[in-house]
Amino acid sequence: MKKAEANRFNKLYQRHLRSLKLQGKSQKTIEAYSRAVRRISGHFDCCPDKLTLEQREQYFADLVKSHSWSTVKIDRIGLQFFWKHVLKKDWQWLNIVKAPKVRSLPDILTVAEVEKMVGATRNLRYRVFLLATYSMGLRLAEALSLQVGDIDAQRKQVHIRRGKGHKDRFVPLPDLTCKALRALWWRHRNPCWLFPNAVGSPERIQKAATHMDRGGTQAAMKAVVQQCGIKKKSPFIP
Repeated sequence: MKKAEANRFNKLYQRHLRSLKLQGKSQKTIEAYSRAVRRISGHFDCCPDKLTLEQREQYFADLVKSHSWSTVKIDRIGLQFFWKHVLKKDWQWLNIVKAPKVRSLPDILTVAEVEKMVGATRNLRYRVFLLATYSMGLRLAEALSLQVGDIDAQRKQVHIRRGKGHKDRFVPLPDLTCKALRALWWRHRNPCWLFPNAVGSPERIQKAATHMDRGGTQAAMKAVVQQCGIKKKSPFIP
């Protein structure tokens, strides 16, 4: 890419990032949508604002061959955002690429399988994390983000903040899960997080300003799933 064109791309790319943030997109969405712009730019080695309709059609034809429909769909939405909010141009996306609709029911773990996983998890924080996630039907990010103030032990409910769709909700708090969370908290006593970043000394964990690492948690839970010989799809495995 020539210097002048690279400069134009950088300006448009930064505007893209700014627009995503101003519209309240999550960090995960920002990364996915910005990756879509970088991918098409790298494919043609040029700033994508000058690409013809035929070039874009061919790009998605190639993308379908080399990537999953999930990636194709995310890239389409990311580029649609770029064209609409950054380039201020219209593009009839559905006439170019439309992922096939696949309807499948999620795998449901039995009580025995969850008990087996909990029993096989040696580390206390991961054991409590797994119990809390499955007993309350939480997503990975929702469980990681649990804070001390979200627990209402008296009413036996938990306040889930900014879940899917950026919506709050309340979920029932089982007695066993409440006792497990309380036992874990008495160990680390972090004033904010129920699952604080567990790196360093007990004093450092107590003062941790962030929750447990998402990647590390996924890796630990994936190991437990494999150890237990469970073949069903787990929310902990990306």
